[in-house]
Amino acid sequence: MNILETLKKYFGYDSFRGGQEEIIRAILEEQDALAIMPTGAGKSVCYQVPALLLPGITLVISPLISLMQDQVQALNDAGIAAAFINSSLTEPEIAKTLDMALEGRCKLLYVAPERLESADFLHFAVRAEIAMVTVDEAHCISQWGQDFRPSYLRIVDFLEKLPKRPIVSAFTATATKEVKTDIECILKLNAPKIVVTGFDRQNLYYSVEHVAEKHKDDFIMDYIERHPDESGIIYCATRKNVDLLYEMLRGRGILATCYHAGIDNAARKKNQEDFIYDRVQVVVATNAFGMGIDKSNVRFVIHYNMPQSMENYYQEAGRAGRDGENAQCILLFSAKDVMINKFLLDKKEFEGTNEDDIELIRQRDIHRLHAMEGYCKTTACLRNYILEYFGERIGIPCDNCGNCHREYSEEDMTDDAKWVINCIAETKGRYGMNIVIGTLLGANRARLKEVGATSYKSYGVLAHRKEAVICILLNQMLAEGYIVQTDGEYSVLRMGDISRLKQADTSVIVRTFVEKEKTISSVEQKKRSTDVLTGAGFKLFEKLRQLRLVIAKEEAMPPYIVFSDKTLIDMCAKVPRNKQEMLAVSGVAETKYKKYGERFIGAVMEFVSQNPDAVISIQTEA
Repeated sequence: MNILETLKKYFGYDSFRGGQEEIIRAILEEQDALAIMPTGAGKSVCYQVPALLLPGITLVISPLISLMQDQVQALNDAGIAAAFINSSLTEPEIAKTLDMALEGRCKLLYVAPERLESADFLHFAVRAEIAMVTVDEAHCISQWGQDFRPSYLRIVDFLEKLPKRPIVSAFTATATKEVKTDIECILKLNAPKIVVTGFDRQNLYYSVEHVAEKHKDDFIMDYIERHPDESGIIYCATRKNVDLLYEMLRGRGILATCYHAGIDNAARKKNQEDFIYDRVQVVVATNAFGMGIDKSNVRFVIHYNMPQSMENYYQEAGRAGRDGENAQCILLFSAKDVMINKFLLDKKEFEGTNEDDIELIRQRDIHRLHAMEGYCKTTACLRNYILEYFGERIGIPCDNCGNCHREYSEEDMTDDAKWVINCIAETKGRYGMNIVIGTLLGANRARLKEVGATSYKSYGVLAHRKEAVICILLNQMLAEGYIVQTDGEYSVLRMGDISRLKQADTSVIVRTFVEKEKTISSVEQKKRSTDVLTGAGFKLFEKLRQLRLVIAKEEAMPPYIVFSDKTLIDMCAKVPRNKQEMLAVSGVAETKYKKYGERFIGAVMEFVSQNPDAVISIQTEA
């Protein structure tokens, strides 16, 4: 069986997505591989397909129990022999699983990195035929990444203890240039095939809403009421915010649950399952939630507070729209968010890290926080900001984000920019944003008198400006390199490259948004996934969705493992009436057809008989 036949038989797809085939062929040629692919791009297929074709076992190192359990359940449902070993199993269950793997009755075995240190597991590994070791969430191996896990560093020790080095493949969705280099070097990848497919998730609509802290709850309620049937995640920076928002939503009749490290393990597990199994619409959580979540039909991710880094934001927002259908990523920003994150970074612990590295990591954390703040304050294309941060060449504005769809005015603020430079020169680069802004505004603050800023020539020269406009100007000057902001506990502003400002033909044009009422109606929406269907098509979708829920309850599995929303939408468009037509639906493979195909055909046929005139309109619309 070749790779395309394997893809169709087990996963129900006729062709590969970008980068998948390239990685798969390299692995089958026994070459190490590193793939950096965005969430939803199909990373798992890149190692699952070759695992089915390689002799022996593929060992998948995965960081979270929920992630490996979901993936194993989906593989088993597709007719693929897979298993996991983690702390949820008893010792006899672990022994039975290892025996099954040794006997060749398991093609993929998922384990946590900590398991590699077990003497019993090493005894198994040296006897087993391990064809490939796959490192999932590979960015966890780098201390410069946002999710560094010391246990990942032990993977190399494990590989060196094996009698024969297997193929090593590594996968991640978030990796800057430094993290990519760390993955390659620490894992000692041997002349790896490296594929970076890009960070652009075109189905995601990014927007930043500047909302005062006291109005954020109203914004959330407004959004959820406008999207009553959509599944979503709301991220908060602190446990306190999670608890307060959760209680508010429940008090207003929203089916919601919550998740953070302060909740006991049993309750966390139940809350997570309630969300995965669609028993609740919304989960409110800290960043402790999500890395192991493979739920494909999340239609929105809202950040109640600004995250600490672009890496965190990209990963968390990327949990929306994993099925490739349209989804919303909304960040609610207020000035208080910056203060909260600085406080949380101050409390960060560095277990097992030496003092020199701790200081360097702190500086990088502050740098990442500045970049995140820049995202929240930019008036430029949000998608381009994300792509540029991860090192991708950017093009024209995307015309598909909140900033691209906002009204704004432009003003030449070149003279104001020169006064900013003058002010920073007068401070001799000793002070930060607050002192510089206060000086330019001519603010009556004791601190300004204390540092002597009230005697500067620049004191009060921009008093006619609003503070928000000066902030936008400073952020633009930072982005363009006219000024720089140092990293560290107390960041200060210093002069950058001001040579261009001395040229007569150089202008600093500042864009400011035209203020509108801050409600969800001001957020430009992408079409909902089901908007491709007509009214009758949507009714069929709902019928199929209810059948999927019934089957999921019978099988005790998440609904999206039965069929994704994308598959149901394609089913509505193609209206399959027999096996051949059902197998032509995207995501319907032989094993899935044998399990569920006839029931879904029956539901389609029942709908057709009840709505004979509606079928043509569904097919035409699609």
